[in-house]
Amino acid sequence: MTGEKAASDWRSFMRKHWKAVAIFVAAGALAVAGTVYVFLWFVKNAQSSGLVPATLGLWTMANLVTFILYTIFWELLLIGIPVVIGVVAGWMWWRILPVEERRGYHFGRRSRATGGSGGFSLFFFIVFCIKVYLDGNWNVPIASWTLDYVVGSMVLILEWVVLIFGIPAGIGIIWWIRHETKRGTSETAS
Repeated sequence: MTGEKAASDWRSFMRKHWKAVAIFVAAGALAVAGTVYVFLWFVKNAQSSGLVPATLGLWTMANLVTFILYTIFWELLLIGIPVVIGVVAGWMWWRILPVEERRGYHFGRRSRATGGSGGFSLFFFIVFCIKVYLDGNWNVPIASWTLDYVVGSMVLILEWVVLIFGIPAGIGIIWWIRHETKRGTSETAS
């Protein structure tokens, strides 16, 4: 029944506001295409300007981090700002609809659950960059690194994570267990 109601709400919404929906769909398609074209434009200019070597085997960790940061900057500047303006325009359009009409649409609630682990990957990459910098390999071509160096670095990073987060977590768990056992003992004694 809920699925039928949501489909009915969508049909009603589409019939009544098809022009606005078409504009937002077209804007979304342009944003996706623009993202790809800005990336291709940046890659071409990054190579021709000398920001990064054209041959991947000559890239250093400094080149990689610089490339990522500049890519993010240009994507946010050329695509992110217009997308934010479009989202604000869409929200303002939604807010000018009559309250009764907005309340009449029940498009369904979305789950907030996510797959996760994206933050850990970013954290791991940042720690790997720090390790490469501390080792003095920041401006050394990545192609010259050995498998032993990369794998050894990964294992060392995992050891750091266990030491930095594992020891306090272990202390916290031990404290919690002692606290709970003392509380359980005092409750049974009373």
